[in-house]
Amino acid sequence: MIIADKKKKENICEYIIYIYQSEELLRAFNFNFEDIKEYVLKHITKLTEEEKEEVLNWHKELMNLMESEEVMKEGHCSWAQNEIDTITSIHDNLLKEDEDYLKIYQNASPHIENNLKIADGLITNPIQICINGIFGLLLLRTRGKKVDDQTKEILNTFGDVLSYLAFKYKQQFY
Repeated sequence: MIIADKKKKENICEYIIYIYQSEELLRAFNFNFEDIKEYVLKHITKLTEEEKEEVLNWHKELMNLMESEEVMKEGHCSWAQNEIDTITSIHDNLLKEDEDYLKIYQNASPHIENNLKIADGLITNPIQICINGIFGLLLLRTRGKKVDDQTKEILNTFGDVLSYLAFKYKQQFY
């Protein structure tokens, strides 16, 4: 089972972020798969050669999708967006019927609402805000940037929302 499939089965939110990372990786290497093999896959020692080939093929599929959906320079492909739509539906249902989730979401809600205001209509989905926040944190960390305690606290509330949704997604689909 390749990395993406494993992530999708284990934690749908990690899968979405993996897609985002992969899109950024492809863009950073200008979709040059020889460079990706040399500078990325070659250094992943825990994968067999066959698994590395599977990972490479998955990235080629992703590139083809990005090209067909015209997100080569920016944006995200339908693989990620479809899953965000799915977990948003779960979110909507949980708000109506799950007290535990409601408490978790209410803790994050002021921060989500603030970010929705900042997005000024470009993003209207609260779950997209959470995903973007966690992905942004990952990008900052990979670039060696520090994150202040207040931001960490906010992102932890986003992570709590996403963790609960990932758990419920796994219960529903696996």
